[in-house]
Amino acid sequence: ARLRAATATPPVLQRAGLAVNRDGRSRSAWDCLGQPNADLALLTGIWPELEAVPPQILAQLAIDARYHGYLARQQADIDAFRRDEALTLPANLDYAQIAGLSTEERQKLANTRPATLGSASRIPGMTPAGLTALLRYVKRGGRKSAA
Repeated sequence: ARLRAATATPPVLQRAGLAVNRDGRSRSAWDCLGQPNADLALLTGIWPELEAVPPQILAQLAIDARYHGYLARQQADIDAFRRDEALTLPANLDYAQIAGLSTEERQKLANTRPATLGSASRIPGMTPAGLTALLRYVKRGGRKSAA
């Protein structure tokens, strides 16, 4: 909470040696801590109150801040998949037509003939990439993608 509450403007951050865009948007210590070029000494120079945080906790917070964006995107992907889990797969779906499926995935899907995307996800050997290809194909109405 302290890291998110402590903010500074781009000119202040740049004068301290942190590379940020001059877009007029203030950045929090949390935002800055997640940048690869930020080190703890630089940030405590901007926000001296961070010196009160034990170094091992600050180091862990730096890791959390650095990976926060990736974890948020991954959670969004998980949430989107859960929404699509009940998607009904056509009974006559030709799995050979779906680009992005491995031969093994095509065979398993053709043999199992899952009724929903969720049941397809529980077939051993199905990969996230294969499920994404299946989802896209069904949502496009069985048309191959242009890319």
